[in-house]
Amino acid sequence: MRFRIEKIKEADLSTVVTLAHEFAQYEKLTEFCEINEAKLRQAMYGNNGFVEGIIAFEEGRAVGYALFYPSFSSFRGERGFYLEDIFISNDFRGHGLGRMMLSEIARIARAEGFERIDFQVLDWNKTAINFYEKLGAVGNFDESHFKFSGKAFENLAAHN
Repeated sequence: MRFRIEKIKEADLSTVVTLAHEFAQYEKLTEFCEINEAKLRQAMYGNNGFVEGIIAFEEGRAVGYALFYPSFSSFRGERGFYLEDIFISNDFRGHGLGRMMLSEIARIARAEGFERIDFQVLDWNKTAINFYEKLGAVGNFDESHFKFSGKAFENLAAHN
């Protein structure tokens, strides 16, 4: 297979949204997948847009994408990317595309003066965990992911 990786353009947004919904289905999280083209456009290209991304093609067909944005590790004093999503359609896994995409993200990060890439993996996704560890990623299993969203976020924002 011959893959081509490019930065996501506005014309790619509907394709990325379709792939994001496919990713949500793979991760058994479709009930939480509310992304649409307008939301993605605002995050990437709107005022204060901060999300970057790449999209992978095989013979003109979009087969994967990644979304990432700047982050900072205060204890280490390191700037980096937080890798929000990296997804490859099922039929195209196991052909080196994941490594190619991660290498491209690392090149973009290095060009921006960044030193790291952080991300999360669902604990049941042993295939992904093994893949990342094989490339040298180190897991931090003594932390838990928390979030304020929906009503909790609104209540917190409204509190004086």
